Amino acid sequence: MIVEIFNALLYQPMLNALILIYIGVGSFGLAVIILTLFIKALIHPMNKKAIESQKKIAELQPKIKELQEKYKDDKERMSIEMLSLWKLHKFNPFAGILPLFVQIPVVIALYWVFMNGFDLEKIKPMLYSFVNISDPINSLFLMIDLSKASIPLAFVAAIVQYYQARSMSIKNASKKKEGEEPEVAEIVQKQMTYVVPAITLAVLWTLPSAIGLYWITSSVITIIEQKIVMKNS
Repeated sequence: MIVEIFNALLYQPMLNALILIYIGVGSFGLAVIILTLFIKALIHPMNKKAIESQKKIAELQPKIKELQEKYKDDKERMSIEMLSLWKLHKFNPFAGILPLFVQIPVVIALYWVFMNGFDLEKIKPMLYSFVNISDPINSLFLMIDLSKASIPLAFVAAIVQYYQARSMSIKNASKKKEGEEPEVAEIVQKQMTYVVPAITLAVLWTLPSAIGLYWITSSVITIIEQKIVMKNS
């Protein structure tokens, strides 16, 4: 039942959109990029909330640290004061988390779309009646076979992912006072700046490079979103 709902609401529409775009532009690589742009545009409001939440928590960090130091021996009072601080600044600590969880099914659907998108025999039963394709899909894009793994593309994706994580880390670090000890969260964030790109490289090392192309496109858009939202919010 869950699989049928997932296919009907996410996987099938995205798969058909990808094939329709491919038929229109004649390039699977461009189809991946255009579909990624479309999906990112749809989920932009959620991404915006997550980025604004990151910025807000960074701005409130000095006050949070003061409360933690002031009420370190009274956890109950600390919780009350923390809630008051969040209420005063209209901050919801879950605002940046919920959008990320909502996007997980979308990412999973996109993964399967790019995994199966080259096999016409496999995807034909999932295509809508008005989506007509008979010729084999041309998987070449900029001399890269998107149906196979591409180590250079995996490295590019990891580098872009590092830049994305690094840009957020630098913004948060710039708000710290000189000589201030780093918080545990900051230490973890710094570690993740290197861990996430490493995971990206490991994951994309063996997967079809269409997923790597999606990853790069998505990360570049996220970097642009971060810069715009951080500047305007």
